[in-house]
Amino acid sequence: MTPAFSVCVYCGSRPGLDPAHTGVARTVGDWIGRHRGQLVYGGGKNGLMGAMADAALAAGGSVVGVIPKALVEKEWANYACTELHVVENMHERKRLMAERADAFLALPGGIGTLEELFEVWTWRQLGYHGKPVGVLNAGGYYDSLLVFLRSAVTQGFMGDWQMDLVRVDDDTPRLLRWLVETAGMKAGPDQLENI
Repeated sequence: MTPAFSVCVYCGSRPGLDPAHTGVARTVGDWIGRHRGQLVYGGGKNGLMGAMADAALAAGGSVVGVIPKALVEKEWANYACTELHVVENMHERKRLMAERADAFLALPGGIGTLEELFEVWTWRQLGYHGKPVGVLNAGGYYDSLLVFLRSAVTQGFMGDWQMDLVRVDDDTPRLLRWLVETAGMKAGPDQLENI
């Protein structure tokens, strides 16, 4: 069955110290699965990545994992994925993930997550894609980064319009629904009701 929508999610290959982050990752995966969506992610089975993928699969969603050869052992490739693509390098990974997605979402994570978020954000401002980008600010994880980014606007290195290209929210269902609706995905009203 063709998925109703496809969301690329960037998040940590570690769980972090706060167990609430794992809970958020599971909620995201469950939401995508329950609404017959497709999760596109980095293909690992550890940390937030693995928790999210497991939840999406358990809820009936399809999961596309994309992982470079060099990280197959380090991030423990998740062979339970509906599709697992082992690619040559990070550039190929990010390209394939972007191609397979209708929208992008960042959860808590480290420098890899930040790099992926900033790349799709930059591509958006340059017009390379028109797909919505969301940041799930679970537990205020991104508060300090947002302060810094607003400082970049104040100091003239960014414009408000660039900040407006990313939707920041701490409410998981609300942000996911916004991503789906903004992207004009194939999810019908019956799939999004009671969210």
